[in-house]
Amino acid sequence: MHIVASSSILGSVGRTPTVELRNVVPQGCARVLVKLESHNPTGSMKDRMALSVIDGAVSSGRLQRHGRVIEYTGGSTGTSLAFVCAARGYPITLVTSDAFSREKRDHMRAFGAVVVELASEGGRTTKELIQRMIAKAAELSAAPDCFYADQFNNPDAAAGYAPLARELWDQSGEQLDAFVQSVGTAQCILGVSTTLRALSPGIRVVAVEPAESAVLSGGAPGPHKIEGVGPGFVPPMWRHDLADEVIPVTTSDAKDMARRLAREEAIFAGTSSGANVVAALALARRLGPGRTVATLICDSGLKYLSTDLYASDDRGRITA
Repeated sequence: MHIVASSSILGSVGRTPTVELRNVVPQGCARVLVKLESHNPTGSMKDRMALSVIDGAVSSGRLQRHGRVIEYTGGSTGTSLAFVCAARGYPITLVTSDAFSREKRDHMRAFGAVVVELASEGGRTTKELIQRMIAKAAELSAAPDCFYADQFNNPDAAAGYAPLARELWDQSGEQLDAFVQSVGTAQCILGVSTTLRALSPGIRVVAVEPAESAVLSGGAPGPHKIEGVGPGFVPPMWRHDLADEVIPVTTSDAKDMARRLAREEAIFAGTSSGANVVAALALARRLGPGRTVATLICDSGLKYLSTDLYASDDRGRITA
């Protein structure tokens, strides 16, 4: 078989594998599939939306050849945008915070991004922090020749996830009863659920959010440490009909599951992926054998090595 080289690194975005979990799934549950979005070039599902956002901006004329991209980010979106901008030749400025892992901030800079860091409350994600990041990015985007990516409101972001849904449907053998995904901007769950419901109208869609900041469930915003999700407010692209239910997951349970995935399934993932699997297992218990639940491994655990998710002491023990 001849394998033809891609003309660009951007051709390696998408077409990620899907595997069935074997060891963390209790007996009597539905089959649980995870799509390994960690296999994208930067180790994150956000490569899909970043490519869609930049290409959409170029085709519409919002991003000119000499223009600069501006965005706020918890890390993965910024890294993915910096990756696409490096490949396309655009300068980029990103507003982020010390609430997010050092690896993500270093990764953005490695791609040539200018990174502006705002201070957090003890390294935790809060509504106030996200709003300050958004305000700073909006301020910077007022400069001439800037394109403001604005991931919470940009419809090109959701469109970037539509191919993911088609891949997942095909990889499941067109036998998918439920899809589970954590909500940050709500762009992923919007893009995937729209496409999956067109393929199978009866599919159940479940949203996941931090239990400490369960605003989609009607609770109050609060600080948490599940990076990339739970901004502390209802995102603009969220609609209540996007999901059939919302499952809150604690930061502690999400971290514990991420560690279990590494040890028991050899899947190295971040905290939001752990939250996804916790919720997927809860649903799988309810649905029972003969059904199939799918969720995403949103990113790679390599993005969190310096955090308390995986950082270890001098005896090799996890410190948290």
